[in-house]
Order: sequence, then C-alpha cells, then structure tokens
Amino acid sequence: MSRTTRLFSRMLIEEYRLHAELFGRERFLAFPVLIALLAGGGLSLFALTGTAVGTLAAGLHGLVFFFGLQVGTIGLVGRDALRDVLGDVTLLVFSARTLPVSRRRLLGVFIWKDIVYYLCFFLTPVVVGFVPVALTGGLTVPSLALLWLTVAGTFALGTGTSLALAGIATQNRGVLVAVVAALVAAVVLEPAVMVQFTPYGVFVDPGVRTAATGLLALAVVLVAGPLSFDPTSGRALRRTDPSRFRRLRSATDVHTARSLLEVTRSSGSVWKVGFSLGVLFGVALLLLDRLAAATTLDPSGGIAFGTLLGLGTFTTYNWVTQADDPAEYLRYPDGLQAVFRGKLLAFYACAAPFGAAYLAAGVLRYPAADLLVGIAVFPLVALYVFGVTAYLTGFSANELLFDTALFAVYGAALALVSVPLLVAALAHGTAPVTSTAVAVGVAAVAAAVGAVLAVRAPRRWHDRLRR
Repeated sequence: MSRTTRLFSRMLIEEYRLHAELFGRERFLAFPVLIALLAGGGLSLFALTGTAVGTLAAGLHGLVFFFGLQVGTIGLVGRDALRDVLGDVTLLVFSARTLPVSRRRLLGVFIWKDIVYYLCFFLTPVVVGFVPVALTGGLTVPSLALLWLTVAGTFALGTGTSLALAGIATQNRGVLVAVVAALVAAVVLEPAVMVQFTPYGVFVDPGVRTAATGLLALAVVLVAGPLSFDPTSGRALRRTDPSRFRRLRSATDVHTARSLLEVTRSSGSVWKVGFSLGVLFGVALLLLDRLAAATTLDPSGGIAFGTLLGLGTFTTYNWVTQADDPAEYLRYPDGLQAVFRGKLLAFYACAAPFGAAYLAAGVLRYPAADLLVGIAVFPLVALYVFGVTAYLTGFSANELLFDTALFAVYGAALALVSVPLLVAALAHGTAPVTSTAVAVGVAAVAAAVGAVLAVRAPRRWHDRLRR
C-alpha cells in the first residue's frame, strides 16, 4: 500500500471514529437515512408545484456547490477553531511537522477524503431521495448514475474553490478581491458559458467535449487549493489591545464584549459570518430564479431572503459559542442568564449587518418594497433560531451536525416556521397582501417562541451542567 493510499484510508477511519465517538455510532449511522428522507420530501414538495425535474436537478447541483463551499472553509476556519470544537487533538491533516509527508500531500489527500466521505454520508442519500421524483419525471437509470457523478464533482468544485480562495487570501487579499469580482461578473454576464465549465454542464449535455470542459475548472481548483493554502503554518500570537475590550464593555456588557472579541480574533474574523450568510443568499437567489423560470409563480424575494438568511444565522450562533467552556460559566456570579443575554447581543451584532447588506443587494433583482418585508422577517426568524438553538444545544451547537435525533428535532422546529414562510413567499404573486400579512404574523409568533426559549435555556443548561 502506497503512502498516499495509507493516509487516505487512515483519514477516512479518523473521520468516522471522530463522529461516531462524538455522537454515538448508531445515531451517526442513522444520519444518512434521515438525509435521504428529508431530501425526498423536500424535492417531492417542489415537484408538486409543477417544477420540472430538470429544474430540480439544476437546483440540486447549485445547493451541493454551495455546500461544498461551506465544507471547504477549513481554509477560513483554521486550526484554532478545530481545537475549540474538538479539544487538544492532532488530526492527520495537521501533522506535517511530525510525519515525513509534505503538507501539500496531506491537504490533497484530505480534500479527496472529504469528497469521498461526504459522498457516502450526504450526497448519495440526497441523490437516493431524488430517485422517486426523477423516475416519475422521466429520468432514466443511466441519467441518475450520471447525476450521482456530477453531484459529486460539483461538491468537489465547491470545496476546491473555497479552499483555493482561502489560499489566495493568505497570499494577497487584493488578488482575492479581483478574482472574486471576475467570477461574479462572469456568472452574472455569461451564466450559460460558465455552466459549461462545471460538472453540471456534463449532466445537461453529456459528451466527451463537455466532459473535458466541465472538468477543467474542477481540476484547476483541486490543484490550486493545496498549492496555495498551508494548514500547518504557524501564526504569530494574536494580541488584542485591552482598550478594545474596555470600549466594547462600556457600550454593552462583559459577556457580549467577550463573545465579539472571540469571533473577531478567530480565523476568518467576523467575515466568516458574512460568508456563511452569503452562501445562503446565493442559494435563495438561485432557487427563486429557477422557480420563476420553470413555473408561473412570482415569488417574494423579501420573504424568501428574510427567511433563509434568518435560518442561516445558526452558523452565527455557532461562531459566538465555539470558544466556550460551558463549565467555566458556572463559576460566574451573575449566572447563565447574563451569559445567554450577552450571546444574543453578540449574535445580532455579527449577523444583522450582513443580513441587511444582502437584503439591500436584493434590489438588483427584486423591488425595494418587496425587500422591506425581508427587513422585518429576518430579525424575527433569527430570534427564533437563536432561541431554539440555545435551548436544544446550549453552548455546543456542533452536536447538531451528526446527532440524528437532535438534528431531527431541530429540523422539525425550523420546518414549523420555514415551511409556512416559504409558502407565503411562493404565493406572493397571486395574493401579495395576504402573503405579506401571513409572513409577518408567522415570523412574529416565531420570534415570541424564540424569546421564551432563550429565557428558559439558561435554567435548562445550568441544571444539566450541574449534574
């Protein structure tokens, strides 16, 4: 067995053991089943609206690409965040100083491990969930096999793109801005041409020529990512001017100030919050455009953007709690109530500016009056997300990732709010006044529930941590 093959197999085992020990083997192995059921249910609901199978396949590729972008943010998250989440551990990807293996080989193997791992536990279940809708819509078995391959390639494209951009950022941020601007301009001005340089282009038009062009960008980013980004390089110790903490504390409270400093001093700083919400904004924009093109619906951008951006603040909650040691807070004289209140203020301070900015950017595609509804919906849904997440996970939001039972409860809680809001967004074209009133009403009730859960979360987690 070659060194690369041995590393690959060991990394797969390492990943599996890590998640199995964190969440329990039975719960973790049940996670793909839940993913397949959720994907099948969601795609079936879209099919009932009259959305064509081809449009659903396009949306699936788009979602997978953005998911790959999120997974590839190891380049933004960095080693310090992994240590905060996992404790004092050394993963193989960070062992270039102790193993006779170059960091480029380690990172390259790590990327392929991630592609295979997520293909097995996430992407394949999603494609399995798509099978009933696809067969009903006329797709053949060979087309489904091709879909599975192109979905895997699209995920790899997203992962490699994210890592390559992170690598460019470490070299020259001016170049990063230029590259991102060029890519955005190309996608906006020539979307059909850009599709030809993606694995999705192979699914749309199978052939040798499209395979060659469709895999070109994938090959470039998978090579550029490991070459440009160094996950093992040391950093100078980050120090924060004490006056920053004093200024923040004078403007708010000590817990809010601490959480804000922890986010800004971590890898990626507060910009990773903007990146996470930006991914969801892109997903929402893609889905709304595809739905409008494939159906007679005229969805509300404001309601849809406000809802999805609000749901996306789960990642913001994760960032403001990732450095916490829950047991430490039990020694504080002011109790967990003050801690969660500080987390809530830091949560809004990080997420609200980016959410407002993305809603403002929506005026390029949707009327400003429509987006005003999103300004109302976004903070209300965000409060609901904070309350549910705080109540169910406390300071360990990462447990949602592979704890099947907890994820199912959390998903059901979010669906209770997101489904009626998204239905209101889709019905906006036929009943704008009613759909707007329903959206604001549902969001307001959800916010009230979130506020109650946020108030009850401190007592719940105080009792649990005392056990």
